[in-house]
Amino acid sequence: MFDKVLIANRGAIACRIIRTLRRLSVSPVAVYSQADAHSLHVSQANEADCIGEALATDTYQDTGRILDAARRTGAQAIHPGYGFLSENAAFAEECEANGIRFIGPSPAHMRDFGLKHTARQLAEASRTPLLPGTGLLDDLQHALREAAAIGYPVMLKSTAGGGGIGMQLCHNAEALSEAFDSVRRLSSNNFSNAGIFLEKYVAEARHIEVQIFGDGEGRVIALGERDCSLQRRNQKVIEETPAPGIGEDIRRRMQETACRLGESVAYRSAGTVEYIYDPAREDFYFLEVNTRLQVEHGVTEAVTGTDLVEWMVRLAADDLPPLDTLTPSFSGHAIQARLYAEDPARRFQPCSGLLTHVAFPDDVRCETWIETGTGVPPYYDPMLAKLIVHAPDRDSAIAALDRALGETAIEGIETNRDYLRQVLDNDDFVQTRHHTKTLEGMDYR
Repeated sequence: MFDKVLIANRGAIACRIIRTLRRLSVSPVAVYSQADAHSLHVSQANEADCIGEALATDTYQDTGRILDAARRTGAQAIHPGYGFLSENAAFAEECEANGIRFIGPSPAHMRDFGLKHTARQLAEASRTPLLPGTGLLDDLQHALREAAAIGYPVMLKSTAGGGGIGMQLCHNAEALSEAFDSVRRLSSNNFSNAGIFLEKYVAEARHIEVQIFGDGEGRVIALGERDCSLQRRNQKVIEETPAPGIGEDIRRRMQETACRLGESVAYRSAGTVEYIYDPAREDFYFLEVNTRLQVEHGVTEAVTGTDLVEWMVRLAADDLPPLDTLTPSFSGHAIQARLYAEDPARRFQPCSGLLTHVAFPDDVRCETWIETGTGVPPYYDPMLAKLIVHAPDRDSAIAALDRALGETAIEGIETNRDYLRQVLDNDDFVQTRHHTKTLEGMDYR
């Protein structure tokens, strides 16, 4: 096992990783920007190394500064968390070149699945169901020909990146013509890759993902599936497991195909195979693979009694028992809400400032980086906390999460707390009629 691990991240995920490292008797090392000097991950770590002023590009995404911090502190491994450098294959290679273990999937896996059009090819080769779609498009005329063959509506998508950036729904040729250059430009500017492709659009689809873990030698297991359908602007708001309203045969096939895809490339570490589920057809289709730990991994841990961060660390340290001995025990229902520093009354404008009072309920799992007196800077993702509840059934879990949000107090700036409570009360969600566009039709009151 490692003696010292550096966490190349900030916020809630840095604090969450620190918790597991301490339990494993591994010394956690934090990196931080000057804007984050008073964040919890800095005070919770055994050592903390300042890597710059504020901007993410000059701090948490600067591979040189992260590696310098690892060398200065004598860290043997780096956990990237999610976001920032978590899917940066070149950074993973730099770590290995410097004798530092990268705690995550291999660079080859990041590259294999990092581009959506090549991920589709791998999925097809492993007999994973696919929506009708294309390879990379040469130009607008190519796109128009392919869209006519697929049939509208279609989704025009960037092959690189994520977070909903570089996606445009096109109902007809005119809409596709108007969106083509814009999506290609967004892809180039945000991901330094102008590649775009088309995929058939499924109306009222749900977003279901399967958590997998591989040992890098061909053995992959599935730890259930999560429903992440409640999204706003393609960003997940509420996540839960198990996915409600899904037949057991569909659930089994989703997990089997996810494992088969992972085994086809001898996948290593934690990953997520994501699907579009069509309730009308009661069938599912491959969407993409995330080669990292997900923001919503905590709900899976709650129902399986596992610690995915521990598995990642032990695997990287060559200290993980054989996967067939790590049998998860599924029980109950878990649900998570993401608390953001944003104002729902002002089109969810991000907020920053001093938190004058912070209080969370003691009887739920809370992943956070804030406390009373924390200053929320304007430079990073505005997520303040994740509240995770685990209950015997879905109705009880929804009620428990609503209560937990009601007992949460974050004062000094605006948050989306009340919006989340209204989401949980949405009749379509409660009755399992929700889909990825449900929140577009819900007005904040």
